[in-house]
Amino acid sequence: MGGIPSVMSIAIPVFPPAVLCLSAGDATGGGGLLADALTLASMGCHPLAVQTAALVCDTRGVEEVIPSDAGVIAAQARAVLEDIPVSVFRLGLGGSVEAIAAIAEILSDYPEIPLVLEPALCVGGAEALDEDMPAVLAGLILPQTTLLVAGRHEILRLAGADIDEDGESAALSVEEAVSGLFSLGIEYILLTDGGGQGAQVINLLFDESGVIRTDAWERLPGRFIGADTTLATAAAAALAHGMNVPEAVREAQEFTWQTLRHAYRPGMGLALPDRFFWARVQETDDE
Repeated sequence: MGGIPSVMSIAIPVFPPAVLCLSAGDATGGGGLLADALTLASMGCHPLAVQTAALVCDTRGVEEVIPSDAGVIAAQARAVLEDIPVSVFRLGLGGSVEAIAAIAEILSDYPEIPLVLEPALCVGGAEALDEDMPAVLAGLILPQTTLLVAGRHEILRLAGADIDEDGESAALSVEEAVSGLFSLGIEYILLTDGGGQGAQVINLLFDESGVIRTDAWERLPGRFIGADTTLATAAAAALAHGMNVPEAVREAQEFTWQTLRHAYRPGMGLALPDRFFWARVQETDDE
């Protein structure tokens, strides 16, 4: 038939692994769903997006967090899950206690799918709307979490500690908080050091036995939007490609550090990670 191949002889391409992201909409693309989509696309994944809240923000900060309706979040997530096979869940800002409860119920129906959580308890300096959110995350989401990506302040809040103005707790150390979170059933915790002051960023990966890897990175000058968002989503992408958690964490840190090294400042506020740094580096090399 004129050289046209039969349908049976045509190789059907395998689609990229899909990652379902549940997080806030950030119009700047610095954090939230846009940041998730950019990171996943750059790392060869297909992003699926369900908006849990809308951020009224620019690159200078967040003015308001407007939660999405929990019923709408659940309906959209279930519609996508019934249509497209998902390799990894990625949860950021939950939006509200009601939304977190609805998301937890959905996650419980897919226990075989890994979950990467970056809780975003403080968004651009704005406290999460509901003071019960850390406790609800700890009770409903952490028992289903494969990898938690969080800094000292968020770890302490998830553990139920009272935090002072410096983000510390007189009653609980970070190490004690980490140990307590493992009792909830979480598998891995990546304690990030992005808010530290030393010459190096030192990130620690824990499992129930203790620290299983330590990674040190040059602390880059400047301040960025979405560094931890990029890190958590990059880890989700690496997991979607079949890496184990320690390998995924190492890959995600390398990717994130490069995005920050090539960060740009399109607005009047903080710099944005360049999630497609590799494309522009190549363009420069070819000139």
